[in-house]
Amino acid sequence: MAVNKCLKYLFFLFNLLFWICGCIILGISIYLKVNKDNNSISDESLPGVDILIAVGVIIMVLGFLGCCGAVKENRCMLLLFFIFLLLIFILLVAAGILGAVGENKVKDWIKERMNKFLPLSDQPDNVKNDLYKLQEKLKCCGLLKGPADWTSIPPSCKCTSTGTTSDPACGSSGVYQTTCTDRLIEEMEKSMEIVLGVAFAIAIILIFGMVISMILYCQIGRKDSTSTA
Repeated sequence: MAVNKCLKYLFFLFNLLFWICGCIILGISIYLKVNKDNNSISDESLPGVDILIAVGVIIMVLGFLGCCGAVKENRCMLLLFFIFLLLIFILLVAAGILGAVGENKVKDWIKERMNKFLPLSDQPDNVKNDLYKLQEKLKCCGLLKGPADWTSIPPSCKCTSTGTTSDPACGSSGVYQTTCTDRLIEEMEKSMEIVLGVAFAIAIILIFGMVISMILYCQIGRKDSTSTA
């Protein structure tokens, strides 16, 4: 029994696109790592660039394995490709479940990391400057207790300094009442919605790749058994 050529080249094209996606993810993650704003506060609470780099490398390797397996009709490469895709799929599902179940634990972890910056007034100038920038950008004040985190409230906490007293986030005293930790958590939740959408799309692609690779694996096996008979 011959291997279906249409299926073979479809699988090759799939893996070529898979490899290109890995290159794009790797390139973007390296760019983000090199060009991040180096804010000691936000970097502390929002890691993940290193994970993206690892994901990009893994996808590139899998794409290469799939392409070679399809062109050479190598059952070993196809089997490895299937196993790795299956492991990634399981990890993706597990991560989604843990993310949904442990959402509050993540929030507590972020707050615990932010706690090390207290008291804010005793922090070195570079940390204070980073927080000033963060407060202006996210329209927040302090990390855990709001304005009470500061001995002397800095101008970046005052919404009157930008003429936005009508801003709902601005308190009656003209100072932002929302903590920067809460703002960072909100940003994280928005990012997680995007990540979950991407993860769902990746899961569908993984299932598609596993099905085709296993069909090719079986067809090559039948071809080999027929030729040796």
